Amino acid sequence: MPDFLRCSISPARLILGQLLLAPLIVGYRLGLVSGTSVRRAIVRFGYTGTTVAALRAHGQEFARNFLPATVRPEMMHRISWHKAQGHKVVVVSGGLDTYLAPWCRQHGLELICSALQEHDGVLTGRYVGEQCVLKEKARRVRERYDLVNFSEIYAYGDTPEDKDLLSLATRRYYCGKEVGAVGGL
Repeated sequence: MPDFLRCSISPARLILGQLLLAPLIVGYRLGLVSGTSVRRAIVRFGYTGTTVAALRAHGQEFARNFLPATVRPEMMHRISWHKAQGHKVVVVSGGLDTYLAPWCRQHGLELICSALQEHDGVLTGRYVGEQCVLKEKARRVRERYDLVNFSEIYAYGDTPEDKDLLSLATRRYYCGKEVGAVGGL
């Protein structure tokens, strides 16, 4: 999401936000402030008053020009393999639907992610519901899918915030490597 923020927030607002939110970001880096709190503050400062149309345009451009270069080739290979096996493939992310939805549509993938609240075509600076991170990822997956209907569940994660999502799976991959229990992440 940091790359999308840099692409979708005006340079002046970005600089001002970096100054005003610096104590919060330092607190995050020191482990004193949660990532959820930092993201909430950044979204509030960065997007309040932004038009939905402007954000969608940035999201389309980001999905087209940035995401293809950032998704690791081995993950694209895994996605292709899962689709060839007839598996349901769902991207579960704390990132925003603004850029993830176009990319997922292009690749025929389902999506569970964070979204921003809007009113009359303008962003409020708040998330719709909870951010799709930590326990919320797993909760949303369970809410949408009856997991007992799947004989095998694969999950892939890259950060400790994926621990709860990985715990749902029978096959877990963390930072590209298959792992057993997720307690040590």
